[in-house]
Amino acid sequence: MNVYDFDKTIYKGDSTLDFYFYCLKKQPFLIVILPIQILGFIRYKLGLITKLQFKEVFYSFLKYVHNAEEKIEDFWRINKTKIQPWYLKKQLPDDVIISASPQFLLQPICKEIGNSNLIASIVDMRTGECLSENCYGIEKTNRYRKQYGNATINEFYSDSLTDTPIAMMAKESFGVEGDKLIPWHKFEEKSPDNTIKKEFLLFIIVGLVNTFNGVLFATLFSFILGSTVAFILGYGCSLIISYILNSTFVFNHPLSFVRFIKFCLSYIPNFLIQFVMVLVFLHYFHLKEVLVYAISAALGVPITFLMVKFFALKK
Repeated sequence: MNVYDFDKTIYKGDSTLDFYFYCLKKQPFLIVILPIQILGFIRYKLGLITKLQFKEVFYSFLKYVHNAEEKIEDFWRINKTKIQPWYLKKQLPDDVIISASPQFLLQPICKEIGNSNLIASIVDMRTGECLSENCYGIEKTNRYRKQYGNATINEFYSDSLTDTPIAMMAKESFGVEGDKLIPWHKFEEKSPDNTIKKEFLLFIIVGLVNTFNGVLFATLFSFILGSTVAFILGYGCSLIISYILNSTFVFNHPLSFVRFIKFCLSYIPNFLIQFVMVLVFLHYFHLKEVLVYAISAALGVPITFLMVKFFALKK
């Protein structure tokens, strides 16, 4: 018996996020739930709620999805080509797919590719309520043993080291990077790269929140002040919030005045890039203020990330 993770293992991408964006495209008004989802993610990373509680916050969009069964069917009609060719070549009748993604989402595609052995998170597709523990980490081991007892796992495949508990149960385990299959012990050695990728992704999320804050504050200040002064004050307000979120949410550092000063210094390149953008596009091209603030805030992210990680919040 071979066991496979699903997302980013035998499926190119994250099926839950892909389905969310598919629903967003079909029903654009779902975007109004995004602030609640972002807030839930921040609360989860700060340790204020559990991962299961965050998942329920994220899945809350399901309450407003019309004709869910039809959308799932159409989603897989479009995305079934994302199943990895290497898996389809290796596939055996007794394969087990085990995933943290919702069972209701994966069942149709598993049935289509001829796999009837699915273990996944049980979620109510009409309410987003989680009806089981999140099938993640050690829970995958528990769910496997509950369903198959001590049945031997010949080979296990996953893209994530969080699956190490179940990987240790297999005779052979492989880390998956696209179409590359890497022996598990070598895959574990590559984990520092994953840490940097994770930090950068979290930094991007904080950056989106910071962009919103900067645009909001700058726009509010522009009602009573000149556009350039409004931009500077808005940037300053968003910078304070950004420091708090990056320290606690991305790089796991205690707050301190010295680090805050270094953090502000790290943002000088970012500020200069944005300031020049504001001067050029606002005063010479006469674009709308909100649009200019948003465009300028999106630039300089990679440089700022490196400055913050290796200078301001270096461990």
